[in-house]
Amino acid sequence: MAPDELWPEPSDRVRELFRDVAETMLARHTEILSGMEEASLRDPRYLAISQDPVLAEASDRVAVFVLKKWLTSNIATPGVRVPPADSEETRTYARNVVLRGLTTDEVTSWRTAQYVVWRWWLAECFRVTGDLNDLQSLVEVSTCSLTTAVDDNISALAQQVDDVRREFAGGAQLQRYATVELLLQGADIAPARAEAQLGYALTGSHIGAVVWTDSKSAHALEAASEQLMRACGARSRLTVVAGTSAQWLWIPAKTVPPAADLEEMLSRHPRARVALGRASSGINGFRRTHVDAAAAQRLLARLRSDLRVVRYEDVQMVDLMASDVGQLDQFVTDVLGDFATASPVLHQTVLTYVEEGLNRSSTADRLFTHRNTIDRRLARVDELLPRPFTDRPTEIATALTVLRIRGAI
Repeated sequence: MAPDELWPEPSDRVRELFRDVAETMLARHTEILSGMEEASLRDPRYLAISQDPVLAEASDRVAVFVLKKWLTSNIATPGVRVPPADSEETRTYARNVVLRGLTTDEVTSWRTAQYVVWRWWLAECFRVTGDLNDLQSLVEVSTCSLTTAVDDNISALAQQVDDVRREFAGGAQLQRYATVELLLQGADIAPARAEAQLGYALTGSHIGAVVWTDSKSAHALEAASEQLMRACGARSRLTVVAGTSAQWLWIPAKTVPPAADLEEMLSRHPRARVALGRASSGINGFRRTHVDAAAAQRLLARLRSDLRVVRYEDVQMVDLMASDVGQLDQFVTDVLGDFATASPVLHQTVLTYVEEGLNRSSTADRLFTHRNTIDRRLARVDELLPRPFTDRPTEIATALTVLRIRGAI
């Protein structure tokens, strides 16, 4: 017997109540979605998605579509079984799951989001009626509707993932991705065989990079990757498709360009973003530089940063400290005190001063100002800091880097 055949038949009054609740929920869907996201972030099964901006965006688009479809369907025909979502959002998500080598196990975190929706829904049920018979019927039908909708959508997505796998079976990109995954996991694979499969030399120095954009600007991905390769002084690259709007790159180069130069290079592609690892050599370096780049990308996601270019070598210390964002924020407060809200000019002066090896003259030259101006600024910095700058220059530079990542500088 189909699940909807087990549902109680609601009265006309209960259907009106069902529609009333759905209309209220639809009007407040942004708040509900925010609660769903917060709950999912606490689910360890969701980590592979939440820490990857491309997967997270695709997941958010599916969540919006599924929730709004369920609510609007129940406004039109209250309490009737809602067909699973079949949209460009779900198809894009399925392609991302396959291209990244994930399974639908991560989607079981939708149960966590389901509980959030149910709490909102139940509160509204108690708001719209105090009649116990109507309330009981409304809750029974609601339980069937929401639970079945989530079950149906998980099953439908699993089928879409299987369909995409069959579509991609034997494809060069998936084969390349599989070889790269073996290398990243440290599997015992002969270098000559891996090089033949990848068309890329594993000897020499590599710079790993993750290039991504939002779903609306995926067309710019290849151009941005090509410009990044040239900015590194290389003529070739290994490219692995890591989603519908993301690529993993390995560039045969020894030096990572300055972040400012890369930001200028990407100016024609304002929605493209880049995370780069440190230059490293050999097969171990192939693995290490990608791990760096992926960690830098995850750091931006954890800190909800809009920074367009990040080099791991610039944020390594922040990454090591950022497993607990709350503690990281407290570190910034403790170290900077009133200086945290000071002029960006003072912030930039301190960062430049640290980069110049605490040399005031070269700091003045780099900032195109007079040495006396630098002296006055650093004196003002000491007035704002809880402790003098000379007591903890490394901690202060790290705290300022956190502010820069978050766009406060």
